[in-house]
This record gives sequence, C-alpha cells and structure tokens, in this order.
Amino acid sequence: MEHPEKNNLLSKRFEAIPVSERYWWKIVAFSFFGWILMYADRTILNPVMGNIAEQFNLSNAQLGLVNSVFFLSYAATQIPFGALGDKIGRKVVISVGFILFGITTYFSGVVSAFGVFMIFRAITGIGEAAYYGPQYALSTESIPTKKLTLGTAIINSGMAFGTSGGYLLSSKLVLENGAHWSQPFIIMSIPTVLFGILFFFFIKEKVVRPEDQHKMTLQNAKDQTNNLLNTKPSEKLSFMTLIKNRNLLCAFILCFCSIYANFVIITWLPRFLQVERGFAGTSVGFISSLVPWASIPGALLLAYLSDKYKVTKKFVFALVPLALISTFGIAFVTDRTLLIAVLILYGLTGKLALDPILVAFVTKNAPKSSLSTTLSAYNFVGMSGSILAPYVTGFLADQLGSMKVGFYLAAGLLLIGMIVFSFSKEEQTNAA
Repeated sequence: MEHPEKNNLLSKRFEAIPVSERYWWKIVAFSFFGWILMYADRTILNPVMGNIAEQFNLSNAQLGLVNSVFFLSYAATQIPFGALGDKIGRKVVISVGFILFGITTYFSGVVSAFGVFMIFRAITGIGEAAYYGPQYALSTESIPTKKLTLGTAIINSGMAFGTSGGYLLSSKLVLENGAHWSQPFIIMSIPTVLFGILFFFFIKEKVVRPEDQHKMTLQNAKDQTNNLLNTKPSEKLSFMTLIKNRNLLCAFILCFCSIYANFVIITWLPRFLQVERGFAGTSVGFISSLVPWASIPGALLLAYLSDKYKVTKKFVFALVPLALISTFGIAFVTDRTLLIAVLILYGLTGKLALDPILVAFVTKNAPKSSLSTTLSAYNFVGMSGSILAPYVTGFLADQLGSMKVGFYLAAGLLLIGMIVFSFSKEEQTNAA
C-alpha cells in the first residue's frame, strides 16, 4: 500500500535546488578536505608498522593483513553505501560514515590486543566506504561539465595532502620524537568527527547547476525526482548490467591494477625505505611524501588537458607506461638520487594523476539515474586491489626476504590494465 505522506517527505528531501555558479567550489572544498582526512587516517599506520609489529610480535604478512582487512570491509560495503546514498540521501550517508570512522580511529589507538585493533580497523573501513560513491555523485552533479575533470582532480589532490600529512604526522611523532604509535590515531579522530557534522549542515543534497537551469524549471526537477522514486524494482541497476558495458568494464579493470600498484607503494614504501634503503626518522615520511606532492601538479595539469581535448585513451597510454616504469624503478634502483626521481615520476603519472581522468570517463558512461551506485561499483572493483596488495606484498617479503618482488608484481599488473583499456571506446555511452 502506498503512503502519500512518506512519498511527500522523500520528494521534498530530493527536491532539486538551483545553485549559484560558485556553489561548485563549496562542494569541491568540502570533498577535498574529506579526502585529506580519509587518506591521513589510512597512512598514519604505515610509518609505524614496525612499532606495531614489535608490540604485537607480527610478521610482514600479518602487518599487511591489517591494511587488507581494512580495505576488505571498505570494498565490500562500497556498493551498498552507494545505493543507500541514492535512496536516502548522500550527505546523510557521508556524515554518518565520518562520525563512525572518526570514533573507531580513536579506539584503534587505545586498544591493547591485536585482534581488537584489527576489528576497529575493519569498522573504520566500513565508515570510510560511505564516502566515495556518494561524494563523487554530489560533486559531479555540481561541477560544470566543462570543468568536471579539473574539479575532480582538485578533489583528488586531497588524497595527496592526506597521504603526506599521515606520513609526516606519524614519522615525526613516533619515529623521531619517540611517542607511542597510538598518538597519531587519537589526534586524527577529532577533526574526522567534526567534519562529518559540518558536511551535513553545509552541503545541499541535490542541486541544479546554472548550465542546466535554463533547461528545466524546479517543477520539472520535482517531476523527474518523482519518476526516480517511483521506479519499479525490476528497473534497478545490477552489477552485472554495469560490467556488460565494455567501457565501464575496461575502466574497472584498469582501476584495479592502478590501485593495486598505488597501495603497494602507499602501504610498504615507508617500511621499504627503512629496512631496505636505510632511511630513518622524519626522512622516511619526507621521502614517502614525494609521491603525493608530485601528484598534485601532475593531476591538475592532466585534468585541465583532459577537459580541453577529451581524449581519455591517449592520456591513459601516456600515463600508465610511465607509472609502470617508476613502480619497477622504486624497487630496482639503489642510488638515492635515482630513487627520489622515480618516486616523483610515479607521483606525476600514477594513480592520483590517472584517477580524475578515469572517474570522468566512468561518469560519462554511467546510467544517470544510478550515478552513485555506478561510482561505488567502480571503486569497489578498484579497491579490491587494495585488499590484496598489502597482504600479498608482505607474504612475498616473508617468503623471499625482500619487498622488491611486490613492486615488480605491481608493475606487471599496470601493463595488464593498460592492455585491457585499449579495448575501450572513446565515445560516450551515457544512459538515461
């Protein structure tokens, strides 16, 4: 039986709101800071992995499992949160997610047993899973079409700032000043919870960009909203429908390979620098931060060029081979100057530079009525690489006595991803 009162409430919640030309900067700014907190929370762990291993008597494989469990829960809940965001509201899902993972980040730092630590890291992954699909759905609906890739690149640069901030916070407090490894977790929990609250109150749920306002009145927006709300269950999007789209499937596979390589580097680079290259103290955080710092100008420039020339495949074929070479080079070179050079090269051409281009490509090929769900599915497949990368690299290091082979494997996967993406089509296939 229908409930008119409930439908009226839902319609009001999803009522499209015309916004000014400057509103997109607000959503970009909030999304940017959200990624700073997300990646800082992830990377505060990596410089202190040795301290955690010493306290809990862990092998490299067990250390890798910490990140793998985190990303397992993160990836597994991506699609449900994307669908939930489309149904009940994206900013609600994001706000609750931030408050949840802020609280569990705090408890990750105060536990005294490794098993409990793993449980809180898994719950933290669930909280962070609420962000990707709903956030990019909100931002892509707000950013002007001609600046979509650039706006996405600005948002993604928050990942670079967060990665660098997490590295430096942990290496400074723990490796140099001798603080307990729990301190970075406790510090990060406070701004995370505050951000979740602020996001709810300052971000609008559904907007009409100025470029679209001449095409539709507010009443038309209400009518479209009602049509979406009254969609029959049989019309719901399935994961199988998405992967039958060749462009989406190619993008999903390349995303997996790119993220696998990225999380080999993010997770293991600080420890690789300490154990196999002789770096110590804050220098570990500084050298590791070269990757995210280099990614910022690279991503912004490439996003601008991608928006201008709209040739996704050419940019992919320019970036991925260089990312492959630099990933291989991180493990292969022994000279410190050359190591710094390949780290910068990876930052310029790796995942953070490639991601805005792929997100824009997926957005153009996604069903418009299920954008949040599609983006969550894209990130789910991609982040599956982050589940495997930490554990597989740690396992190989235990078996072979070196982390190098983990970097070589990551380079090989980048080659596979580039080959698969060559089968995609440049033209858009956006569905209604």
